[in-house]
Amino acid sequence: MAERLPQASRQRGGKAMTAAAGSAGRAAVPLLLCALLVPGGAYVLDDSDGLGREFDGIGAVSGGGATSRLLVNYPEPYRSQILDYLFKPNFGASLHILKVEIGGDGQTTDGTEPSHMHYALDENYFRGYEWWLMKEAKKRNPNIILMGLPWSFPGWLGKGFNWPYVNLQLTAYYVMTWIVGAKHYHDLDIDYIGIWNERSFDINYIKVLRRMLNYQGLHRVKIIASDNLWEPISASMLLDTELLNVIDVIGAHYPGTRTVRDARLTKKKLWSSEDFSTLNNDVGAGCLGRILNQNYINGYMTATIAWNLVASYYEQLPYGRCGLMTAQEPWSGHYAVEPPIWVTAHTTQFTQPGWYYLKTVGHLEKGGSYVALTDGLGNLTIIVETMSHKHSRCIRPFLPYFNVSHQFATFLLKGSFSEIPELQVWYTRLGKPSKRFLFKQLDSLWLLDSGGAFTLELQEDELFTLTTLTTGGKGSCPPPPESQPFPQVYEDDFDVDYPFFSEAPNFADQTGVFEYFTNIEDPGEHRFTLRQVLNQRPITWAADAYNTISVIGDYKWSNLTVRCDVYIETPEKGGVFIAGRVNKGGILIRSARGVFFWIFANGTYKVTGDLAGWIIYALGHVDVTANRWYTLTLIIKMR
Repeated sequence: MAERLPQASRQRGGKAMTAAAGSAGRAAVPLLLCALLVPGGAYVLDDSDGLGREFDGIGAVSGGGATSRLLVNYPEPYRSQILDYLFKPNFGASLHILKVEIGGDGQTTDGTEPSHMHYALDENYFRGYEWWLMKEAKKRNPNIILMGLPWSFPGWLGKGFNWPYVNLQLTAYYVMTWIVGAKHYHDLDIDYIGIWNERSFDINYIKVLRRMLNYQGLHRVKIIASDNLWEPISASMLLDTELLNVIDVIGAHYPGTRTVRDARLTKKKLWSSEDFSTLNNDVGAGCLGRILNQNYINGYMTATIAWNLVASYYEQLPYGRCGLMTAQEPWSGHYAVEPPIWVTAHTTQFTQPGWYYLKTVGHLEKGGSYVALTDGLGNLTIIVETMSHKHSRCIRPFLPYFNVSHQFATFLLKGSFSEIPELQVWYTRLGKPSKRFLFKQLDSLWLLDSGGAFTLELQEDELFTLTTLTTGGKGSCPPPPESQPFPQVYEDDFDVDYPFFSEAPNFADQTGVFEYFTNIEDPGEHRFTLRQVLNQRPITWAADAYNTISVIGDYKWSNLTVRCDVYIETPEKGGVFIAGRVNKGGILIRSARGVFFWIFANGTYKVTGDLAGWIIYALGHVDVTANRWYTLTLIIKMR
């Protein structure tokens, strides 16, 4: 066939008929046939011998860290539009699961997220934006599953050690208060709680946490462990009956679609509790399309959770644009609905947690894979992917080579599905823009008198969903504003009486926590400020800098003036800096370069080329003391 015509087949009265699926001149879409007319692989979809594992959903992570930081500052209606694309059923990604970071005051990939308990006697359940995000998700999908996981912990839990398991009861209490606070202050029911992201687990801590949750009446909150690798948690569970009983789900990160024998022997639910983490272009979409199917086919994983939810952090930070969509310009209102949104929709819009995989799922003869799920009430959803190696490599782990080629795949519906009269068809093709389709609805596939058989013509990098459900939809909003760089003139006096969020707009904390602060003892111009509130290093997850820092703006600016009123609270040892052209952040913040202007309460100043203070351009003495306001000005001119 020299050219694939834009057609989808229908069958009525035993004849194969074609109907146009697009207007003339559009790029070709594939051929679907309701008859065994073409040789190729045959795949039976049957529930006669029972069903496979229960499906638990598809989700994404906000956090790990500060990945949704800029989203909260978007003006309406753009912020609500972004949230609709993420959470609204039958509109966009239609996510089933939202996993959030339990802020612990430490750097956790792209920034720090504030703890609800900076100190032992301090509780505030309105810091940060994760509470707000969970509520917005619940508004759109009341059935969405909520998960919480710590990355870092506030320093007081470690009692001088960089370790959260010094006092097991205290750490369990801290996590429990976050769950209780979510319910008491925000009416949010947390469904799953994790241990410590990608770090060590403590068997006794997991048991203590379960007892603590039960004591507080939180029996419904399930525990997932260990959010790292399949081992050693799986082997530990097989050797310890109590541990086996208190863990509900084994969660692994970036499993490469594979599990291990011990994990399967536990008989527990197996989740890819963090995956994807890839640039949200077509290759990233291909990565996601492949693993959403093959995590179950190869590894019996019944949930996949993408990192991250939305790339809403400065792009120069680590893993820029590794979200399902991009929203990194609150100053302009611009955002982009990226291909991973629509690849996700192929599964999420036509399944729900509580459905079951069929046992008859697997790989296609010439590359690719297929899964099928049912609600047990007669509905069936089939997802077929043919993602090529070149266009589906995730950022991790290494992907062994495989080949995908043109093929015809015939599917035979057996058992309770043999009488299905019609399937809705949704289609995605990734690749060249001229041949690209994203979540396009084709004509229905009629199965009357076909014996429950139909044939798909498949090329590389395609995705089909065939379903009995008629509720799917490709949501759309008016185009957002055009992309604009960060404003060249920007100022903020932090003059907000009752801020809705604890963090000032567009500031992205990289070490430490900067919050709105009202100084009731100052009736003057410094009554409202932005204050760095930590005086103790957190239990770190990444390499936090030794100096607290929050970044804002565009690091590419060449000629700029930074001016800020500053106040040093700690006598003798305290200090403060302003900087420009800071070139790194996130987990790389310790090695950040730029131009840094420092003053110290001991009466000295210096100018350095790096945050660590090793590259010194100038130093000297200046009339500075603590507990007074000063105006610092840094002028940078490029030669």
